Amino acid sequence: MEKSVYSMCFMCSIRCPIKVTVKNGQVTFIEGNPKVAGIDGSLCPRGSAGISLLYDSQRLQSPMIRTGERGSGQWRKATWDEALDYIADKLKAVIQKHGGQSVALTERTNLSTHVSKTLLKAIGSPNHFTHDALCKGSVNTACRSLFGYTDAQMGIDYKNSKHIVMYGRNLFEAIAVKEVNGLLDALAAGAKLTYIDPRVSITATKAHRYWMIRPGTDLALNYALIHVILEERLHDAGYVEKWVLGLNELQDFVQACTPEWAEKETGIPASEIVALAREMSKDKPSVIFHFGYRGAHHANEIYLRRSILILNVLMGSIEAKGGIFFKKGPGEVGGKPARKLTEQKFPAIKVSRADKVGTKDFPLPDPDHGVPQMLPQAILNEDPYPIKALFVYRFEPLMSIPDSNLTKKALDKLDLIVTVDINYSDIAWYSDVILPESIYLERTDCVQQANGQKPQMFLRRQAVPPRYDTRDWAVIAKQIGERIGIGEFFPYKDSEELVRWQLAGTGFTLEDFDKSGFVAYTDKQILWDRKDGLKFKTPSKKIELKSSLLENAGFPSFPPYEAVPNYRGNQFRLITGRNALHTHVSTQNNAYLSELMPENVLWINSERAAALSIKNGGLVTVASKNGSGQIKAFVTDFIHPDAVFMLHGFGHQAQLAARSYNKGVSDAMLEESITDKVGGSPALHDTIVTVQAA
Repeated sequence: MEKSVYSMCFMCSIRCPIKVTVKNGQVTFIEGNPKVAGIDGSLCPRGSAGISLLYDSQRLQSPMIRTGERGSGQWRKATWDEALDYIADKLKAVIQKHGGQSVALTERTNLSTHVSKTLLKAIGSPNHFTHDALCKGSVNTACRSLFGYTDAQMGIDYKNSKHIVMYGRNLFEAIAVKEVNGLLDALAAGAKLTYIDPRVSITATKAHRYWMIRPGTDLALNYALIHVILEERLHDAGYVEKWVLGLNELQDFVQACTPEWAEKETGIPASEIVALAREMSKDKPSVIFHFGYRGAHHANEIYLRRSILILNVLMGSIEAKGGIFFKKGPGEVGGKPARKLTEQKFPAIKVSRADKVGTKDFPLPDPDHGVPQMLPQAILNEDPYPIKALFVYRFEPLMSIPDSNLTKKALDKLDLIVTVDINYSDIAWYSDVILPESIYLERTDCVQQANGQKPQMFLRRQAVPPRYDTRDWAVIAKQIGERIGIGEFFPYKDSEELVRWQLAGTGFTLEDFDKSGFVAYTDKQILWDRKDGLKFKTPSKKIELKSSLLENAGFPSFPPYEAVPNYRGNQFRLITGRNALHTHVSTQNNAYLSELMPENVLWINSERAAALSIKNGGLVTVASKNGSGQIKAFVTDFIHPDAVFMLHGFGHQAQLAARSYNKGVSDAMLEESITDKVGGSPALHDTIVTVQAA
């Protein structure tokens, strides 16, 4: 017997729509959903490896309770009742002694995030943290400073663009299938791609223009581009006059930021900077300066992201065909979104967040995500209060938060660490209790509200029953809640009933998703009228180059540029990134993907390597103030001499994830904990390392 199930992938956080073929109870094939425009059956390598995950004997298979020291790998299997009772008893003791605010939860944002937030709200804790802030907190703040919208509320019309500029946005290795297909369609139709990065990535090889910029100097480049655009009046004058505040202040600020000045900083010839500005102006407004996804490079990250967005504003490409648009919700066509558990009435929370986001100490980052890299300090300093219990759901603080040793030191102060995961992650290995979640092929999940130019809803449907003794997070959270006296906030018995609760009032039912995996509120593209109908959420209702959000918090809108030093001898700036075969830290133990890429290597410039007697394939020691490790060298001309590069997510220490154990080096172990104090992101590319032959 064979059937097709329309669902959504969860091998990364993109959630591409998929079609799963099931024969006699076994998943035999996974492909992109052919009924979804822009997907058309496409799937990336990670999505294809979902079958390997499903049948992996090294997956988490049952609840586990620690019996030895943290990190010792000494466990015993437990029943669900035993594990949940253990957690509930510990949790009640922590709350009774320290208050509900002493409980924190970290997760990678997912379809059940509203369930996680409900658990915390019900016990009186504001301390919910998401991986989003580690990845793009400063992008979020930058977008809000200009438009009043977060980055998640903005989209990019690749397909209709005429010229796209990317700053290290390695899209062809990301991989977001729909975005990649849209970009490929644009290139096939004659669009140009300019790519700027200290390293030649796969995306760089597809570009019409590639600039090997000196690492850390992108802001100087953008100030020069803005200078040329305003000096030569290349901007969309009518659009800017109608919708923009602060142009005069911006023009005064960039007066000295000439292309010749930027050439000295960036290494990019002044004539090429001028040429790009003129090319973009000819194709405006259907142009894109890509504001990025991971915006966590430097301590001034918010200003880099603001400068990219300002270039789009000057081109008039905001809410333009082939530009950047604001995502439209069902309210635009008289519809209602799916409900969330967080819409219930909760007891008032009267304490601030542990990371101090939203206070005078840290006013601007988005409290919906927090600043996870501040959590270790909050635990260690017990300021403003103690954190004593931590839930970790599909998140990896030991490999995602800079300075792993500091994070581990903080974890040692906790009374309870509970990890909910599908793999033996490093944080699971260091926890007190591990709860195994059913993977995405084994569960029905909460509704995805997919806002955009055509608002839709998607649904992840269970394709096969769980292979092991695993449960859905929505059910796990409910069962914990019931044991600590907050069960009334979880009005469902299982995930399917939760979905039906969510859909009540939308006009759609769970069965409406069976034919194609999604439902649509409209078949018409929604674009606001650029003359009179743009809806900005800033206090002025306009695009604020001079930002009230920043200025009212005591931060300048246009800070002076600080020169970036060169690196000599055995010193380099460490940069990190990803490739098409792995999702951050979560797929290195996948049987298919680990065979294709078992470990990371250190990219190093050929001339610098020769001076240090480093050979291609030879072992090197890379070290920072925080730690050191040995890794194979990849000697190449395709990286800037000032930088070395390694893929994120390697160097796992959980021994039962045998394929990835001790393979490569963890970048988080090396990185210093440096934060953009305005925007909120960590500065992952501001760590200086030394490299020498091992």
